[in-house]
Amino acid sequence: MAPGGALRVLVCGDVEGRLGSLYSRVQAVQSKSGPFDLLLCVGNFFGSAQDPEWEQYQTGAKKDASGCELAENITYLGRKGVFSGASGLQIAYLSGTESTGGEPTPAHCFSTKDVTDLKTSLLSTSKFKGVDILLTSSWPKGVEIFGNSPGDIDTKKCGSGLVSLLAASLKPRYHFAALQKVYYERLPYRNHAVLQEAAQHVSRFIALAGVGNSNKRKVQRVPGTFLSPLMRIIKVITISLMETSQLFVFLLTFFAVCFLQYLYAFSILPMSSMEPIELVKQPQDVTENPYRRPGGGKSCAHLLPNEKEELAPQFFFDLSSKPKGRKRRPEGGEGQQPKRAPNKPPLPTAACWFCLASPEVEKHLVVSIGTHCYLALAKGGLTPDHVLILPIGHCQSMVDLASEVVEEVEQYKSALKRFFGARGKRFVAFERNYRSQHLQLQVVPVPLNCCTTEDIKEAFIVQAEEQRIELLEIPEHSALKQIVQPGTPYFYVELDNGEKLFHRIRKSFPLQFGREVLASEAILGMPGRADWRSCQAGQEEEATAAQDFRQAFEPFDLVQED
Repeated sequence: MAPGGALRVLVCGDVEGRLGSLYSRVQAVQSKSGPFDLLLCVGNFFGSAQDPEWEQYQTGAKKDASGCELAENITYLGRKGVFSGASGLQIAYLSGTESTGGEPTPAHCFSTKDVTDLKTSLLSTSKFKGVDILLTSSWPKGVEIFGNSPGDIDTKKCGSGLVSLLAASLKPRYHFAALQKVYYERLPYRNHAVLQEAAQHVSRFIALAGVGNSNKRKVQRVPGTFLSPLMRIIKVITISLMETSQLFVFLLTFFAVCFLQYLYAFSILPMSSMEPIELVKQPQDVTENPYRRPGGGKSCAHLLPNEKEELAPQFFFDLSSKPKGRKRRPEGGEGQQPKRAPNKPPLPTAACWFCLASPEVEKHLVVSIGTHCYLALAKGGLTPDHVLILPIGHCQSMVDLASEVVEEVEQYKSALKRFFGARGKRFVAFERNYRSQHLQLQVVPVPLNCCTTEDIKEAFIVQAEEQRIELLEIPEHSALKQIVQPGTPYFYVELDNGEKLFHRIRKSFPLQFGREVLASEAILGMPGRADWRSCQAGQEEEATAAQDFRQAFEPFDLVQED
């Protein structure tokens, strides 16, 4: 065991009988950096039932690098359960793939009962905080939500909702899976709702490729391969304390091993041995929990099998110019709303100025239309290129948006950051969900030579303090849905470096606060433009400004010619 009680662990993806390749690589790693405490294998271990290489190890004709009998030193943990080592390290495991139904459950599959039993066995302990490691064959469904993309892996098809439910309940510090033959390390995610719950440790999900996959490309699954039960632990190796030089070699080897895709090396101190303050430290790139419902809810029902996909309503709109971009089927003429999908936010009780299908919308200000959102110049904008990101259908705030709409909002934000950056300006966005009917995400460009991002942040904080507004900083990857419930009034600001400031409105709030800060002498130096009503121009002038913006923004626009 390494200094301080930390264990050095290697985790391997689908072995598929390639024991010679696996042990050759492990031996090379250990010869450079010293032995590891554990080698954990996830995914398909045996491969073909007639694999001659495995038969040689099984019969004892071949042995592993240390000369031990391999068959005796490979431990199959079982269908489900918890392995607790002498060090205090706790490893939960669930073998096989999710059963498609029918009784009895096949030996290589797990059922809802298996997941329930495993959860109950751990959560029944009052002091349960989570497990150190979770091993599953299958990926969890929806693991990429709020995080980085796994490429062409579609977890809606290959992921398991039951594994998602298990991961949400067990809160593993590390969760390993395989089967998809591709390496994917998700950004760490938190296990608590920001500003609502006490801080907890983060979780990391890592999917591993198959043994021998060193070319960093996805390997196709071999048809007909039997998905044998997973998770074998190769015997514990006793190692001496590392010297400084050995630690340096280990760190080098760590990075080299990670990029092999089928081996992952890391050092871990058991949760039971850690100080609480160290355990709950949040890394800078932490994201929201992909398995929790919006608003901090703990349900994973939306990830379970047989989920019903909701289709967002589609609209057609004429910009009075050559239409371009993704085609939408016209479900009714201008001024008519199509039939809404169930469980969508209710339509406004009165005419809404910002619903794109409404006759009240000022279409001459619209500069881009996506699938779920559109972009329009702000009426009475602070600057000529002050724009709004708005949902096409009626939604009151960011908290009310469906996931696909949120995704497109993020795409528009990225496009505007690139656009303003190319013009020597920085991006500032804010939303006031108070005395407003339709979501308006205001995006104001600020010239780089005016001030720094830190200056803008300080200006918001200082003016908030002067007006007795509690403006809190929230993590960069924190979603508003995880902080406030739908219908809760709030104000938030997002800076170009990803930092966010948030205020929960409890009684009243100055309606022009966001504009007042940006228009102040400290930022744009135009305090007289704080109120939009004093900045309005004629319709012809607005139409010309919109046309100019549309032409300049076109190279950065989400909407491309078909």
